[in-house]
Amino acid sequence: MTIPHKRVAVLAPVAWRTPPRQYGAWETVAGNIAEGLVARGWDVTLFATGDSVTRAHLHAVVARGYEEDPAIDPKVAEYLHISEAFEHAAEFDLIHSHYDFMALTYSRLVKTPVLTTIHGFSSPQIMPVYEKYRDGYFVSISNSDRAPGLNYLATVYNGIDLSLYPLQETGGDYLIFLGRIHPDKGVHLAIEVARLSGLPLLIAGIIQDRTYFREQVEPHLGRAIRYIGPVDVPGKNALFAQARALLHLNTIPGTIRTGPGGSQCRRCARDSHGLGLLPRGH
Repeated sequence: MTIPHKRVAVLAPVAWRTPPRQYGAWETVAGNIAEGLVARGWDVTLFATGDSVTRAHLHAVVARGYEEDPAIDPKVAEYLHISEAFEHAAEFDLIHSHYDFMALTYSRLVKTPVLTTIHGFSSPQIMPVYEKYRDGYFVSISNSDRAPGLNYLATVYNGIDLSLYPLQETGGDYLIFLGRIHPDKGVHLAIEVARLSGLPLLIAGIIQDRTYFREQVEPHLGRAIRYIGPVDVPGKNALFAQARALLHLNTIPGTIRTGPGGSQCRRCARDSHGLGLLPRGH
């Protein structure tokens, strides 16, 4: 049964399908929120790619994720997608945006309240947009990952669909790195941990910075340190079953930002001798 007069739009990114086949952290969170609200009886419309899978009403003007189809221009897809959601703003009681700073530029053009979950500040260059719209409504994903002056309503840590990640009763001997291949994620530090500990390392994720991969990751690959590419949900569970620890070595100063991968690891971990989350500084 739907809750009357509670119409929510969830604005997901369109880099990848929602939920993603492999990588797509923001799409994962947006999809989980949409599914959770539907399960609780809310009338939810998910603005996402046309091939997305959801129990909510799906509204799409972009057929596929621009990272999955090289024929799609990312900026064209993004602005068609965001503008479509805001042109339907009057149909909703709330728009929950997972679209970083770009959707904020539409927020004062509509009467519908806009809640923005900030999944991280990718660069100081985007901050003027947040500063202009600082009186909006914001949710952080970590208390340490906040910008001063923004109107934060709460911190909501990234959640996961527990049914997708069963408890692993036995662990393995591998160190696991799961995330974007990018300096911010500290893949080079994971390699250093593997070298110092003498433990084998499996690296999984998309290559977002090819220069970084070529210069700081690829030269170390071999029998003990392997890169296996992006993985889907069964692939993640297979990794967790082989793991002694998941390495989360975020290099962004002053922040503790754990994406869905960290939550997935903790879900699969045993209470004592199974998986461990090893953040930077431990």
